[in-house]
Amino acid sequence: MNTAQYTDILDPGLIDSAAEVLKGVIHRTPLMNNHRLSRTYGANILLKREDLQVVRSYKIRGAYHKMARLSREQLRRGVVCASAGNHAQGVAMACSMMNVHGTIFMPVPTPDQKVKQVKMFGQDQVEVRLIGDTFDDAYTEALKYQEEKKAEFIHPFDDPDIMAGQGTVGKEILEDLDQPLDYLILPVGGGGLSAGVSTYMKAISPATRIIGVEPSGAPAMKKSMEQGKLVTLEKIDKFVDGAAVRRVGELTFEICRKNLDDVILVPEGRVCSEILRLYNEDAIVVEPAGALAIAALDLLRDEIKGKNVACVVSGSNNDITRTAEIKERSLLHEGLKHYFIVNFPQRAGALREFLIEVLGPEDDIAHFEYSKKNSRERGPALIGIELKHHEDLEPLIERMEKKKFRYEYLNNQPQLFHYLI
Repeated sequence: MNTAQYTDILDPGLIDSAAEVLKGVIHRTPLMNNHRLSRTYGANILLKREDLQVVRSYKIRGAYHKMARLSREQLRRGVVCASAGNHAQGVAMACSMMNVHGTIFMPVPTPDQKVKQVKMFGQDQVEVRLIGDTFDDAYTEALKYQEEKKAEFIHPFDDPDIMAGQGTVGKEILEDLDQPLDYLILPVGGGGLSAGVSTYMKAISPATRIIGVEPSGAPAMKKSMEQGKLVTLEKIDKFVDGAAVRRVGELTFEICRKNLDDVILVPEGRVCSEILRLYNEDAIVVEPAGALAIAALDLLRDEIKGKNVACVVSGSNNDITRTAEIKERSLLHEGLKHYFIVNFPQRAGALREFLIEVLGPEDDIAHFEYSKKNSRERGPALIGIELKHHEDLEPLIERMEKKKFRYEYLNNQPQLFHYLI
């Protein structure tokens, strides 16, 4: 593949053309000022609400545009893709709109909610095949299917037509502004959105500083840019599933390293805290990747003060069954939840003493596991404690030591912590 050739193909003209193709197909999502965030950061914070898009993410833009560029013969043979999330829904919706048969490969562990959404958007035009344990397994099978059936493969990000469709997000942002944009903050997964939007932004608004954001547990673009070449990560934290990839695209990497002014990493726990704040304080439902750009604002606090800042809210396909995990990760990140193994003396009143004389007045036991062993003097208990304020931890530990309770702190022991909790 001639990378330079393909990066030359992606230009503002193709993105303008994509916008024409997408008229009447997608929602023109609003660019909205958020009062809470603007007050918090002393800046004009604008949210590009792709969570309100058809299929509740921007992915329909690239999928439909790619398919609209195919020939009648290519469409007759059908399309195929691999995805465990929003790309599958975008392709499914495009298939339904264009009356094209699509085969979508998804890993077996994909939540039922996502599989049902794909089938709902695709109607009778889409066949879902669950195969393998991971996205890589589904991707491999999709490529085999493409070869056997001569179907057209719809890549989730590494394709100029896909990037051009996603780039229309940037075109809409600039058209809806009535003042210069100082900062644009984008979530980065495989790089399709950031490549497309940054291409348009750099051409039309070159003074805008463009910041890409990845989850700390999946820094594929950051590592690649640091090393000046594509890097494949051995392991990733898949929690921010819409942006957690082991390897970004060849084309998207070349474009992003040219256009992005910086790529920063945000801890998954910080993302979770922002998901909860958006829901509780703004009535906005986002998926983890949808909160990435907003979660990065805290890291940019000093430089964005007094500036016009746009954040792309990329999607809202959040599974409600993840709420408990989101809250847990948020509390841990904020320093409000702590786990200990406490060795209780096996005598009457030991637990009561712990509750009355060790716990603070606002401390709460959120997790407790204890198994009494009659043959031992002490019995270990796994205890999770929620604090009202993160600075309450040190006094809690001091009281445990003063009362001679032997303990082991688990939060700073990742292997043991993840095994037990």
